[in-house]
Amino acid sequence: MTQRIVDLTMHLEEGMQTFPTHWHPFVEITQLGRHGLENRETRKLVLGTHTGTHIDAPRHFIPGGATVDQIPLEQLVGPASVLDLTGFGAGSEVDVDDLVHALAGRCAERILLRFDWDRTLGTMAYYNDSPFLSEAAAQWLVDQGCRLVGMDTAMPDNPKNGRNGPKDSPNHKILLGNGVILLEYMVNLAALGQPVVQLVVAPLKVRGGDGAPVRAFAILE
Repeated sequence: MTQRIVDLTMHLEEGMQTFPTHWHPFVEITQLGRHGLENRETRKLVLGTHTGTHIDAPRHFIPGGATVDQIPLEQLVGPASVLDLTGFGAGSEVDVDDLVHALAGRCAERILLRFDWDRTLGTMAYYNDSPFLSEAAAQWLVDQGCRLVGMDTAMPDNPKNGRNGPKDSPNHKILLGNGVILLEYMVNLAALGQPVVQLVVAPLKVRGGDGAPVRAFAILE
């Protein structure tokens, strides 16, 4: 049987969109080695742990939580259920009943939330108006034994919640606090075309890392 591989990863490049806060640096790619001079090409990369398609390790929000290098690879590789949530537009909340309906009895160990929100990349709507999970939905995923949640949005939380206040990223805390890994900034989920895929997520092995850029892809049969 012929296999097809779908890349679910953003390009890393200068000028790419990053979260507009001081704790997320702009991407810099500087060429150092050059053909005809050093007779080889090399580049220096400056990027954050949450740049482009990346995972959040529990340490991102949980003091003392697991770091990227402590996440078992088995958690990041395996069957993933693709949930079609494309009917949820800007600012929509996805609740427990919505997840139950979209999951349709499939395994919840790894799920991919497909909103097709990557179509808004390059605009502030990508951050400010994205659909999101309710806190009850996040807890329901924990209760179902979920170990990884991927999404083609920047976050699972309501983007209208204030930072560093009582409603700062509650879904991050619910999910990461229960060991659920978040895979954010995915692209091309619309190209999957089947309800279950073999997912491979390969993060940079950053010792003590709170997150890391990844190459994520799906293997289809």
